[in-house]
Amino acid sequence: MTQSPLEKIMNPDSIAFLGGSSDPQKMGSQHALSILEDGFKGRFYPVHPNEKTVLGVKAYRSVAELPEIPDLAILIIPAEFVKGALEEFGKLGTRHAIIVTAGYREAGGEGARSEEELLEIAEKYGIRFLGPNCLGIINTETSLNTTLGPLMSEPGKLGFISQSGTYVAQSLSYLQDKGVRFSKAVSVGNESNIGIVDALEYLGNDEQTKVISIYTEGIKNIPKFLEVARKITPHKPVLVQYIGGSEAGARSGLSHTGAMASPGYLYDGLFKQAGIIRVDTVDDLYRMGWTLACQPILKGDRIGVITNSGGLGSCAADACEANGLKVPEFSSELKEQILQYLPERSPRGNPIDLGGFSMSVTTISKELPELVIKSGEVDGLIIHGVNSSGFVKVKHRHFKRVMDIPLDEFIGMVETDMQGTERMYLTHDIPISYSSYFWRDDSYVDLYLDNENAVFQSPEKAAMAMAFNNRYRKIRERATYKHPEIPEAVPEAVQMISNIAANGGKSIDEYSSKKLLELYGIPVTREKILSREDEVNAAAEEIGYPLVLKVCDPDILHKTEKGLVFLNLNDFDSTLKAFRTIQEKSGKDAKVIASKMIKGDREFVAGVTRDSVFGPCVLFGLGGIFTEALNDTTFRIAPLTMAEATEMLSDIRAQKLFEEFRGMEPVDKEALADLLQKLSFISVIHPEISEIDLNPVIIRDDKPVVVDALVILGEK
Repeated sequence: MTQSPLEKIMNPDSIAFLGGSSDPQKMGSQHALSILEDGFKGRFYPVHPNEKTVLGVKAYRSVAELPEIPDLAILIIPAEFVKGALEEFGKLGTRHAIIVTAGYREAGGEGARSEEELLEIAEKYGIRFLGPNCLGIINTETSLNTTLGPLMSEPGKLGFISQSGTYVAQSLSYLQDKGVRFSKAVSVGNESNIGIVDALEYLGNDEQTKVISIYTEGIKNIPKFLEVARKITPHKPVLVQYIGGSEAGARSGLSHTGAMASPGYLYDGLFKQAGIIRVDTVDDLYRMGWTLACQPILKGDRIGVITNSGGLGSCAADACEANGLKVPEFSSELKEQILQYLPERSPRGNPIDLGGFSMSVTTISKELPELVIKSGEVDGLIIHGVNSSGFVKVKHRHFKRVMDIPLDEFIGMVETDMQGTERMYLTHDIPISYSSYFWRDDSYVDLYLDNENAVFQSPEKAAMAMAFNNRYRKIRERATYKHPEIPEAVPEAVQMISNIAANGGKSIDEYSSKKLLELYGIPVTREKILSREDEVNAAAEEIGYPLVLKVCDPDILHKTEKGLVFLNLNDFDSTLKAFRTIQEKSGKDAKVIASKMIKGDREFVAGVTRDSVFGPCVLFGLGGIFTEALNDTTFRIAPLTMAEATEMLSDIRAQKLFEEFRGMEPVDKEALADLLQKLSFISVIHPEISEIDLNPVIIRDDKPVVVDALVILGEK
């Protein structure tokens, strides 16, 4: 295996630093202070043309004067000097760099050209670099921090990749407060040379890193990203926050890192295909990532809830069920055992509501949780309301009226020793998430945060932690990915497309589109093409009534709205009349399709779109006249495995239509997934196809039939 370019960047023995001075207010000096003060054990060489020392360390006037070839060069100097400095390091023999300096592709124009020049220098000397326009890296395993923010925590388990430096540097004090600790973090900036995919591959192989979280404004190499992620996600969770799906997000991303955005629905499909969990907020990116890094993975979807408030227990239970988890009723045997810890009339179902009885901290923190876990009736546990010193501090003001006791003494009177419960999730190998209105001013919360527990400030967030855990459980249970075998191109299809393209055609008419689909095994309606009135009767006798007649012209779209489609034609006279009307309304001697009328109450849409970043993507969703209005669709990148095609069926909100519904038999999901897979193969076999639109795909009996089709050609 080729060594990752990040291996040496994350583990240098020596660093040359350009941009630091003895003025701690300068940005470069702050980066240098992070390296010097946070524990880097290697050799540090500041380079400064005027100062003899930088931050108390001997400085060198130029790169050429350095006493050795440094493993890593860090550049935080004006953009006009970066090219020359990178060239000097190349000549010296340094092969790895971090370019913090901004003002490149994200600035457009001359900045984009300057970034290309950096790449040319790097290629000339074999240099691999992070940036430009980044904030550096963190490796807590070796205490190396090249960012602005000081390290504030012990080594952790959460690997982090970000196109925004703020997520890596300015977040450190916030993360310490929340108990989140990085293993390694990489700010990739503009990704000019080393990008998200390189960092993902590196952290995927890093033993210290248990979960990877990514902030991105756009991924460059989609096929490679998908390939790498598919290898990692079966054994290591990956979470992503993508900003760019909206117009405002795309505009901001372009000016921030120069990233080219694509629609959010394509990223949704990509992440699902890769086994990646998409998050919506920065907080989830950190905290749900950290929770997955520390907690055992659920073995099922049954959650127990223990609380000191009926309302908050209901909130947790409701949030669980809304996110695909079960909050099962406890067995009568377990209820009887619970009763020994509660007043006689206390609720002892699931959730367990202790109410005011929760002043007994050991009951809610140890005795009841262990009882429920050992019952085997839950796979995970949510606990709200274990209050220790935080609640006592709040109540002290009231108690002073009758007990003139100093706060510290008052806390000592009522505080319970929680030692031994802070690692219950490890002792019993079961995920536990906690909810508390208090934070680190409460000794309970402080102890639990410092012992890698999942602690949140609302029961809904504690429930979401379980939901994320359950989502990853399902990802791990997926079949191992195996690249599908794509069939050879059908010569007749190749010839058809070639002939149309040679004549300058961009759209393939419906009749020919269906013939193309049929050549690859996709079920379509039985039909004939009509040019003259005397062909109508023969077609009707061959196909059989009832018939559908519609115009067949690649230049005429929205046929129904223009009155060029006639349904349920049951005799020759009505069929002939429909034929004449279509030719008259089309304004020319248009060809007419005659097909068997397909009846079915369930309609879906399928298709292909070719994105400039993603390549060919397969669409599936609720079809018919409400396709655009309801927008119940999902996407995947071609080609599809059968498992991926089947998974698409579970994405749409209207998936109940696949089951037995209002007297209709269940849909043959395998046949529908097969249609989607074959559609994905066509898009790969024929790159000259830019779009395929199949709407509707009607379910006849239990199997899909393509009733309408349009194929659009583009550039290869």
